[in-house]
Amino acid sequence: MSKPATPAPLAGVRVLDLSRLLPGPVASLHLADLGADVIKIEDTGAGDYARTMGDGPEGTEHSSWFFRAVNRNKRGLTLDLKQKPGREALLRLVAGADILLESFRPGVMERLGLSYETLLASNPGLVYCAITGYGQDGPWALRAGHDLNYIAQAGVLEQTGGAGEFATTAPAIPALQIGDLLGGAMTAVSAMLAALFKARATGEGSFVDVAMSDSVLAHNLFPLFALQADGVLPPRGGDMLTGGHANYGVYCTQDNKYMAVAPLEEKFWALFCDAVGRPELKARYADTAAPELRRELEVLFASRPQADWVALFDGVDCCVTPVLTLAEALEHPQYRARAMSVQADGMTQYAPPFRISGWHFAIEQVAPTPGEHTDAILAEAGYSVAEIADLRQLRIV
Repeated sequence: MSKPATPAPLAGVRVLDLSRLLPGPVASLHLADLGADVIKIEDTGAGDYARTMGDGPEGTEHSSWFFRAVNRNKRGLTLDLKQKPGREALLRLVAGADILLESFRPGVMERLGLSYETLLASNPGLVYCAITGYGQDGPWALRAGHDLNYIAQAGVLEQTGGAGEFATTAPAIPALQIGDLLGGAMTAVSAMLAALFKARATGEGSFVDVAMSDSVLAHNLFPLFALQADGVLPPRGGDMLTGGHANYGVYCTQDNKYMAVAPLEEKFWALFCDAVGRPELKARYADTAAPELRRELEVLFASRPQADWVALFDGVDCCVTPVLTLAEALEHPQYRARAMSVQADGMTQYAPPFRISGWHFAIEQVAPTPGEHTDAILAEAGYSVAEIADLRQLRIV
């Protein structure tokens, strides 16, 4: 007798996602991949701006690669919340939902007549998550912002850049959207799941206030430690983990590629020194902040092409790896073994960055077209065929 399939971890959880662009949709993407029924609710006009941000498959409209990648495994509904029948429809959906996620500025949902208190009256166990740049209160609560602003305000951008002679250049913009993805997505996921656990245990809903700038600040740890210890921060690129130590840095190779060199611990430093044929450098472990040592390593790595260094360190477990392009990373044996990229919806997408025993990730639904599942979702909320037709006539959906 075959063993029954294990349900997805979030099977039976329903999420109403009113968010747009990157942070909220990535948060709900993780929930959808884990089996939650995520209903992406867009307005009847432009919808999620991500639909038209960047290129997409040839011959398609309103379906960028960006939108497709972060909205898979979701169902699509269009709803005009500025009209009373649209708000009434949302309240009916809320009655059967577990989580509502939105990313409007503070006060928008209240002005629509859809405050947390109003929604809670329809569903006392609802988890309401609001993702904003600066939170629901404070002097900056209503300010507009983007990822660059959040990492700038939280003291991260000021410390991001080159060391030594490069420390006086402008801060470097990270290629990863730290505020959007760490703050707006992963922080929201952890908070929503905690609130959902509480709701399942007590029947009480929660308002989850996620500020992307708060999340960046709360994870800006090593500069805080330096400030506590010394009262001042090191110059940009001068801390142990930002390039100020020779045993944690990026070095250019003979062919103008790079190696990430991070033998921080003494045991790894010893293995590194032996591997590069410089055993005498072991004695300088306590002095890795010396600029002279960095210059020696710069000369060393510039003497051979990246492939030579990769081959050398492939058999030495001392935290030295090549700096790969994304194309190279996608083909790397480690990511291939972990099945971290999948082909779906005409493009390469990432698999979830976690595994849970008994659960197997699958893309069950490509990103929805605008309102693709409107009729089915409204029918599940108790609307008749005639009522749905009336809503279409009124352009509510």
